[in-house]
Amino acid sequence: MKGIVSLLFIFLSVGAYAQMGSISGELKDAESGAVPYANVALYQAADSTMLKVEVSKDDGSFKLSGIKAGNYFIVASFMGMEDVRKEGINLAAGADINIGSLTMGASAVALEAATVVVERPLVEVQPDRTVFNVEGTVNNTGDDAFNLMRKAPGVTVDNNENINVLGRAGVMIYVDGKRLPLSGQDLASYLKNLPSDQIDRIDIITNPGAKYDAEGNAGIIDIRLKKDKSQGANGTIRVTGTQGRKQRGNANLTGNYRGKKVNVFGTLGAAKGEGFNDIRFKNWQNDLYLEESNLIGNTWENLNYRLGSDFYIGKNHIIGFLASGMTNTGQNTVENRISISPAATQVIDSILVANSVADIDRQNQAYNLNYRFDDRDKGRSVNIDLDYGSYDMKSFRTLPNQYYDAGEENVLTEVNNWFDTPSDIDIYTGKLDYEDKLLGGKIGAGIKYSQVVSDNTFIVYDQVDGEQAQNDTLSNKFKYDEKVYAAYTEYSRNFGQKIGVSAGLRAELTDAVGDLKAFIPSLAEPPVELNYLKWFPTVGLTYSLNPMNVISLNFGRRINRPDYNVLNPFNVQLSQISYEKGNARLQPEIVNNAELGYTLAYRFNFKLAYSRTDDQITRLIGPDSEDPRASFISWDNLATQTIWSFNASLPFTLSEKWSAYVNLSGSHLDNQADYGDNGSVDIQAWTYNIYAQSTLDLPAGFKAEVSGWFSGPGVWGGVFLYEESWSLNMGISKNFMNERLSTKLTVNDIFYESGWSGVSEFNGLKGEGRGNWDSRFVSLSIGYNFGNQNVKSRKRETGLEKEAGRVGG
Repeated sequence: MKGIVSLLFIFLSVGAYAQMGSISGELKDAESGAVPYANVALYQAADSTMLKVEVSKDDGSFKLSGIKAGNYFIVASFMGMEDVRKEGINLAAGADINIGSLTMGASAVALEAATVVVERPLVEVQPDRTVFNVEGTVNNTGDDAFNLMRKAPGVTVDNNENINVLGRAGVMIYVDGKRLPLSGQDLASYLKNLPSDQIDRIDIITNPGAKYDAEGNAGIIDIRLKKDKSQGANGTIRVTGTQGRKQRGNANLTGNYRGKKVNVFGTLGAAKGEGFNDIRFKNWQNDLYLEESNLIGNTWENLNYRLGSDFYIGKNHIIGFLASGMTNTGQNTVENRISISPAATQVIDSILVANSVADIDRQNQAYNLNYRFDDRDKGRSVNIDLDYGSYDMKSFRTLPNQYYDAGEENVLTEVNNWFDTPSDIDIYTGKLDYEDKLLGGKIGAGIKYSQVVSDNTFIVYDQVDGEQAQNDTLSNKFKYDEKVYAAYTEYSRNFGQKIGVSAGLRAELTDAVGDLKAFIPSLAEPPVELNYLKWFPTVGLTYSLNPMNVISLNFGRRINRPDYNVLNPFNVQLSQISYEKGNARLQPEIVNNAELGYTLAYRFNFKLAYSRTDDQITRLIGPDSEDPRASFISWDNLATQTIWSFNASLPFTLSEKWSAYVNLSGSHLDNQADYGDNGSVDIQAWTYNIYAQSTLDLPAGFKAEVSGWFSGPGVWGGVFLYEESWSLNMGISKNFMNERLSTKLTVNDIFYESGWSGVSEFNGLKGEGRGNWDSRFVSLSIGYNFGNQNVKSRKRETGLEKEAGRVGG
């Protein structure tokens, strides 16, 4: 309860305001109803400089205060409605003008093309996605992409660093619209090395349409990186330092040149730091009691770059190129200690100490060539994308296993191992999308080819006569080659002002081979071949009771294919009696998702969702069948997983200087499986999550934020029941030098309550676990904007510019 109270505790401060003039009025829709929460922007008539933005109140009224004498015009904008413009406003010194009512009509263009770029709220709910706006928020300073997931609405992260959306596992992570072919610890490491200072927003698409890949049971999370859209030459440099239990820091330089015919943009970033995890387990199995501790340390240095260009070769034609990459070197150390004793007495019999060191080198590159034709007048567009990505990792780990007596004084036995585990992933993609007007609506169609080749080597060395000798029994090579051929069509149309219908169908033919090469012929296994055609329908319906009340209903089917991390059946050791192994016989999981949505006053959004997954791929913890001391993590298909979930997105404008946002989500999960003698799963659990943020404009140009989250009990994987956790964060920011110099100071997880704890029981193994990491820290970030940009205003994007802006667009 203390956590919930802390999250909702907000400070209100009223600053002195200079006595100047004001401009007020009210916004009405076509039916003379109030239009609340619309953006009302004030511009200087002489040069169209944006001076101030306010939001209309519940009754549609607005007031722009603190205005000097001068000539102005106003533009009011709201998603789904046409902009309204009021010119010729002449304000005398100290005068208060009421310009009366302004009427806003329904927009005739698609909602996603009608977004006005002004001071953005923390969260926007658009027709097909929820947008978490990272740029400009104070409390995201000093963080990384992985930890931002914990703050995003409807998103949770479990103790094994898996990302879930609305209680569902199997989300696909994209960067700038391109899927990352990574999973598990490889994905977590990539996101941890992507600084939050480079991120513009995070798009959360829970029920994607037929145009999107069907992969990802929980939908898609698309991380959009920053890209300056101002005319001329512009740039930003930002340096961030973070101090927690460990130190880390990063520096980023972003540059952009935009002319009438060409746009060139780039980012160069560097980071260095340290981190830690503290993970502890207590396990009861085979009449033994094992108490395990893992103190994990990480150090890293990385350099990342991004360079792109857009060429406007005609009125409706754009050719673009984008190259990006990251190089990361680091070291991972694990101090692993397991005490072993009889369960009846819990008197220690022996102790295993396995302190490992791993040197890790990652190299990632990605390239994109894009052509787009977009005729807005005819509603016709063609988009072609060609992509190549390379994700390479080299890892060499030293693992000594030392067994001590009960007093941990004498070494009883010692087994030393080394693991050389390089991994090379290549991804090739080509796709064509076409859209056009048809029968009063819009039709779309497209084709796509993608190939992911994952080449993994797993070499184990034993110590023989003081030398390293390859263990051919435990070593192997595993290559996974997956080809997907896809085609889709979709159609959408509005019937009058009240009803909107969309439908789509996507077909994906999967041809995949997992080939395990053993060094001993008798251990060889035949390749695992997957060849199947699946159909993925999507249907959507929206109904407007009136402009302030809109109901939506969506259905979609999706797939989650097993990848290289969960297919390789050989053991990955944490110690000699604690390991993980894959399952080469995993089947793809199929999910059917249905969502009922309700939008109130264009602003408050509610969603009720149902999800049923067949052959759910899940993580299980069980005892080893040969060594009574050993336990392992494996992967298997559940029979079914059923989830009911609810989400509410609630933004509030409490005053001219005080805004708040609350996201509430809850779900009920039911996991079912029967593995015969290997155990069964019958788990039901409720869980809920709260995220809240409050932003306050203080005197002298300061801005303060208080934010936090609370996660109730729930289930991770198939059988791990976790307890509640929460975090409270605070930050303050201030701009100087005519808004060019920005500073942010944040404190994260003030009460250090974001760790996890829980219990599991499966196939004779009962366990308790808990963990935490370097989540409590203080960050200071300083940035400077240079070049020709007008930092006080942000221009509205044209439709073509938005489509061309593949990065951050």
